Amino acid sequence: MAEAGNQDSTTILGPDTVFKGEITFEKSMKLLGRFEGKITSGGRLQVAKEAKMTADVEASTVVIEGEVRGTLNCTDRIELKQSARYEGDLKTARLVVDEGAVFSGHVTVGPDAIKGGKAGPARSLNIETKPERANQPQQLQGAK
Repeated sequence: MAEAGNQDSTTILGPDTVFKGEITFEKSMKLLGRFEGKITSGGRLQVAKEAKMTADVEASTVVIEGEVRGTLNCTDRIELKQSARYEGDLKTARLVVDEGAVFSGHVTVGPDAIKGGKAGPARSLNIETKPERANQPQQLQGAK
């Protein structure tokens, strides 16, 4: 089968999908249904507004609009959109939290956040956000 030019392919788990197990992908995946397990990727994971996920994730980028519980380790960034509800611990180089997102857990942010045990510019924080206290988008980056 020939590949279609330079188009990025996205794996989609539809809204009626319930999946338990391990998933590995290279480019991108969009979750519309339910997932429980482990995800490993060098690409981008998007959890749609109607999706629910309980998982440990290692990826480049994770964008959350739905409900997520678990540990996130991202080499590039994590985005918590306005409708996001996230509970767990995360490590990432960059974190963006939109107004209205709900987050409860521990966070380590900075360029060295995911490099095992290395002391440096990463900053570890305990954060709990609630919609009534959020008044503007926040972007957390490691202190220098």
